[in-house]
Amino acid sequence: MDEATRSFYDRWARVYDPVARMTPGVANARRAAVDALALPPGATVVEVGCGTGANLRALRDAVGPDGRVVGVDAARGMLSLARRRAPRDVACVLGDAVRPPICGPVDGVLASFVTGVVGDPRAAVASWWRLLRRGGRLVILEATTSDRPVGRLANPLFRALVRAGAPDRPSGAACALDAAVEAAHDAARERAAVTAERRTLGGFLSTFVAETPS
Repeated sequence: MDEATRSFYDRWARVYDPVARMTPGVANARRAAVDALALPPGATVVEVGCGTGANLRALRDAVGPDGRVVGVDAARGMLSLARRRAPRDVACVLGDAVRPPICGPVDGVLASFVTGVVGDPRAAVASWWRLLRRGGRLVILEATTSDRPVGRLANPLFRALVRAGAPDRPSGAACALDAAVEAAHDAARERAAVTAERRTLGGFLSTFVAETPS
């Protein structure tokens, strides 16, 4: 994440927080993404780009009292809110999502709504992949334009929302987001033993699961 993007999320953390937690359909997708990690009790899981911590409690519940949850974010404003929300035994660490300051192996890595801002999504996936143990899972939750008939009608609104929420508001923000997500998926497919993708919310939300060879 570059300095301009980091500063943007620092400034807008308090506005981003209710959007991250309360947008219709997103809460269900977050729960489904945590479930897709298939974390056993006692597992270790890392969320890269944890933002304001919307997923941290669910991850903590998934791994149980003997597990370990680490959230990583580069924006201090986001991380400050995450630390207030997270259970006391969840670690919230300041760091770059592309190169998280974590030593593996871990059982799962969750990346939610972050692949569009990391700069190089293929490098990010490679870094996340190196953290995973054999049989571990990477789950990427992201919003993209929809290719479904009903979703296509709402694509102009989606593009406008993506542009409004981008740090420098470029006209092609949604196209860049789509390309970043596809690059991340491709990078995971090249490494994974098994992959799966589920589309929800009219095709706008993608939950992509990649499992390392066991």
